[in-house]
Amino acid sequence: MEENSLSEYILVIMKNLNFIIILYVSLIISYSLSGYIQENSAYEFLAEISVTPPAAWKIPVVCSILYISFLMLMLIKNIRGFKLVIKLCLEIVTSFFISYILGFSYTGIVLLIIADTMKFVPKQGWKFPFIVFICFFYFIADYDLMSLHYNLVSLETYIGYFKDGTGSVLMGIKNIVNSLNTFIFLIYMILLVRIHMNEKERIMHLNNQLNSANDELKYVNMQLSEYAKESEKMAETKERNRLAREIHDTLGHSLTGIITGIEACTTLMDVAPEATKEQLKAIAEVARQGITDVRRSVKALRPDALEKSDLSNALVTLISEMRSATSAEIEYSFETSLNCFNEDEEDIIYRIVQECITNSIRHGKAGKIYIYISREFNLLKILIKDNGTGCAEINKGFGLHHMEERLDMLHGSLNYNGNDGFIVEAKIPIRWGTEEKG
Repeated sequence: MEENSLSEYILVIMKNLNFIIILYVSLIISYSLSGYIQENSAYEFLAEISVTPPAAWKIPVVCSILYISFLMLMLIKNIRGFKLVIKLCLEIVTSFFISYILGFSYTGIVLLIIADTMKFVPKQGWKFPFIVFICFFYFIADYDLMSLHYNLVSLETYIGYFKDGTGSVLMGIKNIVNSLNTFIFLIYMILLVRIHMNEKERIMHLNNQLNSANDELKYVNMQLSEYAKESEKMAETKERNRLAREIHDTLGHSLTGIITGIEACTTLMDVAPEATKEQLKAIAEVARQGITDVRRSVKALRPDALEKSDLSNALVTLISEMRSATSAEIEYSFETSLNCFNEDEEDIIYRIVQECITNSIRHGKAGKIYIYISREFNLLKILIKDNGTGCAEINKGFGLHHMEERLDMLHGSLNYNGNDGFIVEAKIPIRWGTEEKG
């Protein structure tokens, strides 16, 4: 049984025991008064006590009514301030009248008021003055003190009616139950002290936990702050790398087309002036497109070709422009739909094709480039091969390095070989699986 529940149970026992004692004492007084009247010895009894007692039947009835009223007052809980003071004062007044009717032969009911105050008075600051006042009342509510101011009849006088040792037995029973009431009260108070100490320990434990949680929270906040700073630095680095890739792709692609086209114009200038003019127009268009792409890259936008059309048409436009500007022969074949990818996937596919064409013309001096895009289950495969000079020992430059970075973002892979021309194979996992979309 929990301590709070046990304290409630003990309080109920005290209430019942007090009722038994009050009823017991009132019945002794009532019975003795009735006996004196029936034996026609009431005159001698009245001469002895020098006060007129109430009717015999009224004593247990009035005491019972007053005690029931007292219990009803105790049932009033969860009140504050002046109402609480009134409640306690009414309890004390009720207990005073019960004790007065019994000739102050029993005052243990005051212990019940103390128990109720200790249990249910909410604020610790309120308890002390109440307890002091109640204890003061308990000590002065004594027959010897009260008989100095009131004409009282002691319980021993009433018990004097009983003969042959019956009175001693009745007084002994009264003393035993009175002591039992005091003993239960002491157990109750000890239990309340234990509950209070446990509550303080629980609060201290919760405070320690709260302090520990605050310390952990501070540590986590510090870590989050450091992580935020690192994330910001990483984001800045990532953005710089992205811009570097974009500018490299757009400028490299455009400048390669311009340089190759100008070299062709130098050769054609004397032989075919009209063809040179057409070539220069194509070069100018590549330059304008390069400027547009650079501006969009700086603004963190997609390539202009992807902004204007879908991926398939953007790749066709890219290949056509490079073919016109460089006179390189570029063959391409798309065996799968390219109109079902997300923007980040489209950007990477476009940049891989753009970078490979630029590298083939700039570094490999290729005259023919073959581009093949296909699909194998949930993989998109991009194969780009040229007939350029190739490279036996490949040192990864900016272009290859950033192609790998782009593919890593999509969990793809990049393979290349420079033994016979240059071959690049990129594989990109398709996010939606093996079914066809488009």
